[in-house]
Formats: sequence, structure tokens, C-alpha cells
Amino acid sequence: MSRRTSGTLATSGEVLRLIRTGEAVTRTDLGRVTGLSRPAVQLRVGELLERGLVVERADAPSTGGRPPVRLEFNAAGGVVLVAALGASRTRVAICDLAGREIDGRDFAIDVEEGPDVVLPLLMDTWEELLGDRPREMVRGVGMGVPATVEFAEGRTESARVMASWTGVVIPPLIRARFDVPVLVDNDVNVLAIGEHRGVYPELSDLMFVKVSTRIGAGVIASGGILRGALGAAGEIGHIPVRDGGGVLCRCGNIDCVDSVASGTALLRELREAGRDVKTIADVTKLVRAGDAGTMAIVREAGRRIGEVLAGAVNILNPSVVVLGGDMAEAFGPLVSSIREVVYRRSTALATRRLRIEPSRLGAGAGITGCAVMVLDHVLSPDAVDETLTHRLAGI
Repeated sequence: MSRRTSGTLATSGEVLRLIRTGEAVTRTDLGRVTGLSRPAVQLRVGELLERGLVVERADAPSTGGRPPVRLEFNAAGGVVLVAALGASRTRVAICDLAGREIDGRDFAIDVEEGPDVVLPLLMDTWEELLGDRPREMVRGVGMGVPATVEFAEGRTESARVMASWTGVVIPPLIRARFDVPVLVDNDVNVLAIGEHRGVYPELSDLMFVKVSTRIGAGVIASGGILRGALGAAGEIGHIPVRDGGGVLCRCGNIDCVDSVASGTALLRELREAGRDVKTIADVTKLVRAGDAGTMAIVREAGRRIGEVLAGAVNILNPSVVVLGGDMAEAFGPLVSSIREVVYRRSTALATRRLRIEPSRLGAGAGITGCAVMVLDHVLSPDAVDETLTHRLAGI
């Protein structure tokens, strides 16, 4: 282990980071890595033990004499409250400090009913899932919503989906009941975070594309989520395609890929073609039955999505494109068409090692992503130090 100066690693938050990552697992290790004195190490470890963020294990290997006490991050030392909202389906859960789901519940709820209906339902459900756990165990809240989000403020900005939420700043409404940090992001961003951390942690560049009621993307660049200046990065659904037929999109433009190739567009086109379809499940039955007209419409949707993704691949050069959402999970012909166009229209270098894969976590990526998003914040060295300072000051 390399020695660092006490000036660069002098805080309890930094000590926790070293324990969490396994870079230092004993007090001796911490002293060697940080350059802190033994009393200073003891003080910082004591703060973390008292806060419940670290536990001691007397099972470290011995090199002679009494085995050293091993320090371990305590994932059971708190919980985070998470919710992955969809246009029609929502999952609410509580997770431990390692991001593992402890308990959860699914709802079929229309988010268009608005925050006055949806947010109390979420908070009541968190209360039920917490049960007898002390409320002091709650360390943070993470939410994903199917709308454009100004991340720094937690404000929903999109009027296309969740119209009744436009301009709503969500965190203060949650903190009125749970006075902890609240982070809110676009639903596809949290899916991207979840898939990246849960399946591809070794990759630095990934793009998650959700093909469902709407189309959107979340981008992992250089190991972190790319939100852009205000949180609007990844809105590929509103990139126009060629020969879309002049379809008016909800954003006001013509022939956006969301308006001609999403689940909503697919159902509209199939109904116009005389098919009796009400849901994506109905389309799935026609695809499995080998209905030629349905297959042709699904493949054309895949080609249009592929056209947009080819441009994104050329710009971002991801290692993997992960396809998720109801349509990507249900329709092999759609995924095949996407792959065909991306590999044909993107540059040779951008596709040399590119993989286009189905989501492995499915809807579970949303819960994982929400948990990771809030844990990366509340367990950061600065946040841990601030919490400990407030606690010592009695704030």
C-alpha cells in the first residue's frame, strides 16, 4: 500500500471510503495508507463505529500473536428509500447501504394523477416497508421519474410525460416527512446507473436505451452518468428520423423517433393497419404468432431506432449499448433490426468492439440505480464528514 499524507486523507469520511473499498481493513492499514497517527486513526474509526457505518470483525488472518481486528463497512447500518416511477408501473423499495433491496412493492399507478396523489402513496409505502425500524436509520431517498429532470434542483421539467408534474421541485415535498438528502433523476438515467454498476462495473462508457411507451437513453461516460448542463442529456427520443411520414410529436416537432417507433407509436400504427391491439402484450402475441404485417411494422420501428442510435454511437463511442424496456425485452425482430442498422451506419472504429446487449436486470435496474445514486452521495467523504460534524454539534 502506498503511504499518503495526513493532509490528503485526514477525515472520517475518507477513512470510511478506504474501508468500503477494501484499500485499508485494519487500523494499522489506515495508519500506513493515510499517514495518520494511531490516536487519530482511533478517533476516526470510533466516530464511524458510533455512527453504525463500520463494524469490527475479530477474524483477520494473524501473522503471529493476537489477530488484528478487521474493520468492515456495515451495510446494515442504515437504509435508503427508493422509487422507480414509470408511466404506468412503479416499484417502491428500501435498500441497505450496499444497495441491496430489503423489501419492495409494485404498483400499477398512473403518474399523471399528479404529485399530490403519487408522492403521499410513495411515502406511505416507505413507512410500511420500514416497519419497526427506527426512522434514524433512513440515510437518503433516491427517485427515478419518467420526465426530464433538472437534477441539481430535483425539478421535473418535461410537459410531454407527467404533465401535471411540470415545474414541481420534488425533494422538499419528500423532506417534509423524511428529513434526509433526496435525489431525483430521469428514469432512464437511473436505469443506466443500475445496469452499469450491477452488470458492467468494469466499463467506463455505456449507453442504456429504453424502448417502451417512450424512447430515451442514459449515458455513462468516463465511469459516471452524463446529465449535461441541466439534466437533459440522453433525450434521443426527440431526434427526427428520415421518412417518418410527418407525424407530429408531443414536443411539437415532426417525425421524432419517439413519435414513430415507441410503444405508443407502434400501437397506433397497428390499429391503423386493422390489428386489435391495446397493449404491448397484444403485439407480442401477434409477433409470436408470426403475423407478417406486425413483424414488418416492428422491424421498421427497429430500423428507425437504429438510425438514431448509430449517430449516438458515432458521437459517444460506448463499449456497450444496453437495450431495455417492454419492447426491447419482447421483440427479437426489433432488436435484430436495431443491431443491423447500428453496425451498418456507425463508423468502423466505433463498432469495432461495440456490444449491443439486452438488459440483464430488467426493471430491477431502476431500483439498483436509485440506490446507487443516493448512496454515492450520502456515503461520499464530504457528506459523511458533514453529517458527523452536525451530529457532534447537536444540529
